[in-house]
Amino acid sequence: MYIDFHTHGKLAKKLPFSEEYTHWLFSEAQGAGLDALCLTEHFNTWGFDKLYRFIADHSEREGDTLVFDGLRIFPGMETDIAEGGHILSVGPMEAILELNHRLEPHKEKGKFLPFEQLKDLFDEYPVIVGGGHPYREGGHIPELPEKQLKRFDFFDLNGKDVAEHRAITEKLTFGLGRRFRKPVVGGSDTHQAVQYGCIRTRFEKTCTTVQELYQEMLLGNYNIVISDQAAFQVKTANLLKRALKEIHALGGDYVAVLTGKEAAAQNEAGQTDREEPLADFDGHAAGQTGEETVSAVLAQERTRKNAS
Repeated sequence: MYIDFHTHGKLAKKLPFSEEYTHWLFSEAQGAGLDALCLTEHFNTWGFDKLYRFIADHSEREGDTLVFDGLRIFPGMETDIAEGGHILSVGPMEAILELNHRLEPHKEKGKFLPFEQLKDLFDEYPVIVGGGHPYREGGHIPELPEKQLKRFDFFDLNGKDVAEHRAITEKLTFGLGRRFRKPVVGGSDTHQAVQYGCIRTRFEKTCTTVQELYQEMLLGNYNIVISDQAAFQVKTANLLKRALKEIHALGGDYVAVLTGKEAAAQNEAGQTDREEPLADFDGHAAGQTGEETVSAVLAQERTRKNAS
């Protein structure tokens, strides 16, 4: 079972939830070689409940997992702490939703819970808790008191950080895991499908419950696989994410642009000057770099908005 421990189901926290975008993301995950993922959506994202209700309505339940068109999803959440840093939690959907509701008073900066209080809350539920990208700039997880660091169940070897600074990220993250005898697993941290597969964790068996998964983690029955193209994937995903957010800000439909539906509609109307859809965006299309392709798409959206 190839799994990604750190993923998102939305393009950005402050964008409305889109069923179509989430469905597209999950279909792309399987194409990137994933059998399963932990959906660690931001706890203060817009439409957190809607995201999970949509998945539940279109999935079959197997243990703690939701099987969405063949993709096994472990429900989860990514929570900010007062000290600075992101905490991953993975568990049954009901536990994740209830935790999210209980965290409602603490979803704004300045109101985030300190790690100790957050972990006390998590301890009331059947979830496992991880330190997300512990050495990323702006985070302070490694500076937490040793007593609190021992309370983590795992640490996240983050694909975004590996892509940018592989040697030092691996050294520090694996070192933290060894120090506290905690598993280190791989998570892409993707909000956009291009980043899927930059880092995967391969397990010997398919797991359907969080406790079964965690037991395999403790036994060390897994290995982390890092793509040779990780740096390119992460850079391209970041470029495309910015472009899609700007399309939304300009009043365009970024989901339609991404999936090609807008292009199809324009072709039906006899407007054929539209670029190809971005569903297979890889930065090499038509001999262009990622930056050139993104710039071309943005230029079209600005022209469309000015003409409307």
